[in-house]
Amino acid sequence: MNQSKDSHMIPMTSFSSGKGYEIRPDLYYYTNKIVNVIFIGEPGKEGWTLIDAGMPNAGGELIEVAETRFGKDSIPDAIILTHGHFDHVGSIVHLLDHWKNVPVYAHPDEFPFLTGQLAYPDPDPTVEGGMLAKISSFYPHEPINIVEVLRPLPADNTVPNLPEWRWIHTPGHSPGHVSFYQPKDKVLVAGDAFVTVRVDSFFKVLLQTEEVNGPPRYFTTDWDLAKESVIKLAALHPNMAITGHGHHMEGEVLHMGLQHLAFDFDHLALPKYGKYVHGQDV
Repeated sequence: MNQSKDSHMIPMTSFSSGKGYEIRPDLYYYTNKIVNVIFIGEPGKEGWTLIDAGMPNAGGELIEVAETRFGKDSIPDAIILTHGHFDHVGSIVHLLDHWKNVPVYAHPDEFPFLTGQLAYPDPDPTVEGGMLAKISSFYPHEPINIVEVLRPLPADNTVPNLPEWRWIHTPGHSPGHVSFYQPKDKVLVAGDAFVTVRVDSFFKVLLQTEEVNGPPRYFTTDWDLAKESVIKLAALHPNMAITGHGHHMEGEVLHMGLQHLAFDFDHLALPKYGKYVHGQDV
């Protein structure tokens, strides 16, 4: 961990293919290969919530993480999705087979991709970026179908089972992308609205080089909305952020990085070329 961003050590738990970090007693995230899965709830107390569902074929691993943290046979009150791209819902069917009848909440604009109706637009291997962008045509973008347990997030922006949290519509990376904010401590779960590692760069992902970046380029289809979403989140001045990719960040390094990204989004995040850039049709 980069100790420059923290004045305290972050408790870490290692598993077979990833690591988990407790950044508050009730806030824990697990890095499943390249994506973060968030667990909200304090061990030993009733109730917990899962945000996102990791990569494909990681269901058993995520169940192990949950049982290590909350106890054997522990079941979440709900699974809440930032969005439905494959690296955020890859193991949700496995989890739902194991955790029977757990409700899944998402923004209604994301429902077509979660009910088998519509595939996401193709990833863009032509977009400006590194190797992971160039091979993005191989990434899955087909819909899943979890209609039996799928529920809309409440229209009043409350978050089910998490009374201190609010959801924020942050589209651009996907139509129904949402972030989650806890105003009391100014904690932000941003999904892929922005990330803290350059996701299209293999070496930066490998080294987990920490820097505030725009959304993953190869899957972002509306750059105008993506910019508006970053500006919206920067206006919250969060003290801490967990994003979909990269280590969590906090304090001044987060504040300065996010403000810089919002102010100069077109230079720092907007690709110079790509089929979803400059208003081209998807």
